[in-house]
Amino acid sequence: MLSYRHSFHAGNPADVIKHLVLAETLSYLTQKDKPLEYIDTHSGVGMYALDTAESQKTQEYLLGIDKLWQYSGDNTALANYVSLVKGFNKKELAFYPGSPMVADALLRKQDKRWMFELHPQDFNFLSKNIEALSHSRKQSRVRKEDGFKGLIGLVPVQAKRACVLIDPPYEIKSDYEKVVKTVVKAHKRFATGTYMIWYPVVDRTRIDKMEQDLIDAGIKRIQLFELATSADSDERGMTASGMIVINPPWLLKDAMSSVLPELVSLLSDASGFYRCEELVGE
Repeated sequence: MLSYRHSFHAGNPADVIKHLVLAETLSYLTQKDKPLEYIDTHSGVGMYALDTAESQKTQEYLLGIDKLWQYSGDNTALANYVSLVKGFNKKELAFYPGSPMVADALLRKQDKRWMFELHPQDFNFLSKNIEALSHSRKQSRVRKEDGFKGLIGLVPVQAKRACVLIDPPYEIKSDYEKVVKTVVKAHKRFATGTYMIWYPVVDRTRIDKMEQDLIDAGIKRIQLFELATSADSDERGMTASGMIVINPPWLLKDAMSSVLPELVSLLSDASGFYRCEELVGE
């Protein structure tokens, strides 16, 4: 149940789309002075060295962040994302920040961070990385708990403003349904929070069902952003990944409609594509 290790996949195209959406969302949400609470249900270790045996075994970062490292284009969202990652490195690409550290780089001292990680070894690494690298350790809470249950226990948050990232590994097929049920339950308790669901496209029918279940739940203001590095296939494993965002900042869709075509040109093969859609309006 706890076999997944993100260290094999850090910095791949799935991380690029996930963290770019996360960074853009937090950049918008932190423009208001009021405190914000960030909840990360499946945190991993927070920071990944790309010279480890795990990372070098798959070298997935070569298909993602490495291709963007020398980006010199004029897309603001993409340039900001690359700059954020470079902030954790010197001249060469050696480290890739996980979602806790991407968020920490953008959050302020008045913003609380909640991070959940069940894997014993990853929890220990996460705790050490937060202690060593966080800009505001006093505002960080690292818990060795089930992130689904942890989220429900936190909402509604005290700050009355929250940004939630839900990105399980989906090793267990029931996680697709569990994600939807958890988000629907959390949304009923705290309807104004911003919820971000990361998903992998291995079996397109599972994603179609997730989308339809969220629509059928009656939740308003849902947008979807997806990056496919190749066409859907039953043989290649993950061919695409994306983020479903509930209560997105009002400029997020404009930013993603600009950056996604560029990501396809930089990271995808000839059959790659993107989706930038409003699933449910106001």
